[in-house]
Formats: sequence, structure tokens, C-alpha cells
Amino acid sequence: MATSHKLTEHFLTCTICTEVFDKPCTLVCNHTFCRKCVITYTKTRPEATSAKSLLCPFCSKMTKVSAPERPVEEWADDVKPSFVIQGLLDSFGPGSKDTTHCSYCKEEGETTPATTWCSVCDDALCERCIRVHKRIPSSRHHDVVDLSGETKVRVNRKVMYKIHKDENIKYICKDCQTAVSQTCCIIHHRKCDLVVEIESEIPAMKTELRKNKEDLLKKHNEMKTHVRTQTSKVDDALTLYLQIESNIKSAGLKAIEAIKVKERKLLAELKEMSGRHIGELKADIKSGEMSVQMYKQQAELIDQTLQSECDMGVYEMYQGCEAGDVEAVGVAELKEKGGIARIMFRQDTDKLSRALDDLQLGEIDV
Repeated sequence: MATSHKLTEHFLTCTICTEVFDKPCTLVCNHTFCRKCVITYTKTRPEATSAKSLLCPFCSKMTKVSAPERPVEEWADDVKPSFVIQGLLDSFGPGSKDTTHCSYCKEEGETTPATTWCSVCDDALCERCIRVHKRIPSSRHHDVVDLSGETKVRVNRKVMYKIHKDENIKYICKDCQTAVSQTCCIIHHRKCDLVVEIESEIPAMKTELRKNKEDLLKKHNEMKTHVRTQTSKVDDALTLYLQIESNIKSAGLKAIEAIKVKERKLLAELKEMSGRHIGELKADIKSGEMSVQMYKQQAELIDQTLQSECDMGVYEMYQGCEAGDVEAVGVAELKEKGGIARIMFRQDTDKLSRALDDLQLGEIDV
């Protein structure tokens, strides 16, 4: 009745991980293992890695790899399973089962709807067959799943973790790091050195788990505190950034204000000097206009004297011109006046550039 289950148990199960083959590969010795399992085993044996070969855990025979230059994890990718193993997997492996109809009735040529799935027998059963199934001593304690309603069976799952599903798990193989049954110990782990009862290891396991839990909680609290501290630092950094930004802008405004003060001082000095200069020029113009008027009147007076034909008048005018009273006074006044000849703005561009380069508003300290 459990043909599929027996085939899976004895021919489709990897002897390393004791599960249904996952990407199987058949070595030159015709032993088949999961690719991952044979790679893991090979990596633990230096003589295999140095020989660029896959090592069989069963008979220790080596299988040369086709591309030894590739990483060890890829050595088994090109090793295919035997056509027998592949055929059995396709026909009886996970995902090959029909859960719609009863497996037992189907063997009799009937198509009875299945209502239950036995995970041990790996078969779907109808209501009649499940009643018989429960009356048989060897199968009455099997795990079954109801297929009615919304319950679905995962037919693409792997078989149960252990090969001998009707036995209780009592032992742990520390060499292989796996839980095993008594039959597994006799068949598959007889060469292992450390096989102990699982019950004897439970207290130590619980102690280790409690320690792991305490370590995790401690790390959890430490990380939580660290996150709170960093969050507070972010808030402080943002506040400090805004304050420093304000200080830099304030320093810039102070520097600009100092420059504007110098600007206003220069403009005031320019205004004062320009006003004085222009005033002096206007005064000189006024004086010149008066001299022009006086020279004109003097010339007219000389002309009248010449026309009068009065000898005495001519003599007196002559005497006055010889003395040069009018002209001398005008020129003397012009020469005695001292003042601003010209106003200029002298700017040292290089010095200003150096001053701006040397201008320090402040520094950012980290």
C-alpha cells in the first residue's frame, strides 16, 4: 500500500541529511546525494579539495570535477543524477501525488474523491479507506490531514525529517548534527562516535537557549538605547546647526555693516572736500569776474583820456598805468589764494583683495 513511501524512504532519501533528494547528483561510485550535502562534506576534507574532487561520504571514492577552477560550491552543478534516481523522483517524489482521488481506490480502477491525506504513507484516502487505515495497528497512529473544506495538503513538500517515521526520535548524532531514530543509528550512524540520547541533551540545550535569549535581550536593550541616544544627538545636531547658521549670518551682517560705515565715512569726506573745492572755484570765478569788470572800466577810462586831448589828464593816466595799481592788485589777490587743485579717489585694489581674503568671520570646529 505504501509503495511511494517505501521508495522514497529507501531510494530517494539522501543519507547525509536524511531528507528527499534536493538537486541530486550521482558520483562515479553510483552513490547519490544532494548537491549541497556532498559539497558540504567535501569542504570538510582537505584531501578532496586539494585533489579537486568530490568525496563520497559512503565509500570515500573521489569523483573528478569537470571545472576545478570554479568555486567549490559549484563543483557538483555538472554532476547529474542517474536516470533511475531521476525517474523515481519524477514518478514518486514530492509533488507527484494526486490529492484529488483516493490512492487505494485508484489502484482498483476506481476514482473515489479523497477526503484525507496520510503524511506517513504519502497517500490520499477516501472516507472508507481511512476507516480501514485507522484499524490497522501499524498505521492507526499515522499523522493524517483533512482535505475537506479549505484545508489543503502541501504535496510539493519534502517527506518528514526522519526516514523511519513510525519510530520515536530518541538520539542525537553529534558528528552529523542531526536527530535520529534507533534504526537510523544502526543503519546510517554506526560509524559515528558521538550518538547520545536526546533526553540527556535537553537540559543543556535549554540552558544554552536561555543564555541565547538573555544575550539577545541584552543586545536588544543596548541597541534600543543606542538608537534613542543617536536620535537625541540628531535633534541636538539640528538645533546646533540652526544656531551656528544664525551666528554665521550675524557675523556676515556685522562685516557688511563695518564696510558700510567705512563707505559712509568716505562719502562724507568726499562731500566735504568736494564742497570746499567747488566753493573755492566759485569764489575764484567771482573774483575773476570782478577783475574783468575792473579791467574793462580801466580800458574805457584810458580811451576817454585819449579822446579828451587834455595833456594833464593824459599825464595822470600815464602815471597811474606806470604804477600798475589796478592790475597788480588783481593778480596779487589771485596768487595769494591757496586751495584744492583736484580731488581724486585712490583705491588699492590689491590691498582690498588681500583684506577680503584675510577677512575671518569665524571657523567651524569639528
